[in-house]
Amino acid sequence: MSQYPRQLQLPQLLTKKSHFLFGPRATGKSTLIRTQLTDQALIINLLHTDYYLRLSANPSELENMIRFAQAQKPDLSWIVIDEVQKIPALLDEVHRLIEEKQYRFLLTGSSARKLKSGQSNLLAGRAWRTDLFPLTSREIPRFSLKTYLHHGGLPAVVQSQDPVEELHAYTALYLREEIQGEGLIRKLAPFSRFLSQAAHCNGHILNYAKIGADAQVPPATIREYFEILQDTLVGFLLPPWLSAKKRKSSATSKFFFFDIGVVNTLRGITRLEKNTTEWGMAFEHFIAMELRAALGYFRIKAPLSFWRSATHDEVDFIIGDHIAIEVKSKNKTSYRDAKGLQKIQEEGILKTYLLVSDDPICRIENGITFIHWPIFLDQLWKNVFGLVE
Repeated sequence: MSQYPRQLQLPQLLTKKSHFLFGPRATGKSTLIRTQLTDQALIINLLHTDYYLRLSANPSELENMIRFAQAQKPDLSWIVIDEVQKIPALLDEVHRLIEEKQYRFLLTGSSARKLKSGQSNLLAGRAWRTDLFPLTSREIPRFSLKTYLHHGGLPAVVQSQDPVEELHAYTALYLREEIQGEGLIRKLAPFSRFLSQAAHCNGHILNYAKIGADAQVPPATIREYFEILQDTLVGFLLPPWLSAKKRKSSATSKFFFFDIGVVNTLRGITRLEKNTTEWGMAFEHFIAMELRAALGYFRIKAPLSFWRSATHDEVDFIIGDHIAIEVKSKNKTSYRDAKGLQKIQEEGILKTYLLVSDDPICRIENGITFIHWPIFLDQLWKNVFGLVE
């Protein structure tokens, strides 16, 4: 797999503390580890049968493996355990070695489901969490918005000569291995129907009853299915911003899949046209992914949310109580497009108001900055509009 200039720098993280590194399958965790840590780390991949069988039978073997590696490589700095959710019991041994030997670990996984359901030892703060996301605009040479909105940012898809086939193979693999193979659901057919409906609801406020009716699945099961998507890192909830005082806010979350290409595949979309609802939703999803990745990689703890009032005024994204962001895919915007931002301005809480669009004319009107998306992304990845310390 080709190497991309990833924003996440593992050596910088590991000089501070042990880390859990989570990310969906095929986002490039193993490649990132090989390129950034190989010279200074013992890498134990639990997808390799030999490692899996030995350590699942006897987790205490881990210390012997580390001692041998140190004898061969005296400058060994870190121990990487890839796909740690395969042997949750191994975390007790990791905990002991951090406490007694002060070893520094990187523990990776593509699912938190087994760790949570098995009451696993999550190291009680002795390891911080970091997430790896699909490739961002900053990490793809000669970035093309049109290509990204069609195919997303999975590394294998970005470099593929046939990205559509690659995405179909990925979604089939996810269904077979992550869901059915690990016994997370009892019947695949209802979950397949749910996935299709969930993809059509991408970026919208969740309505479990409606999705359940469309997928012919009880609402309680729909709620459980969405939890599975979150635990396997294939999707995330965008919570509502509830700090408004003058207008009652919606208290229901939105849901986004982790990758635009995966959504398009699940929806059967092979072509997006500009100035359509589908293009606009994909563009909003793209900005969501860039925001989420930037906040994660810069380790900014301010939450990402959205705002919708009881009268349906809406702002697409809010960062903490600092920045409000409205997204429009049109190439010519006016002050009327900033209605939601105007309403939230009246709350007097946030500091910055941005309307991001494909309009190349940047300007400020009544405290609202109208900004072209490439310039917005440049400022986002420089310092997240002043939030980077």
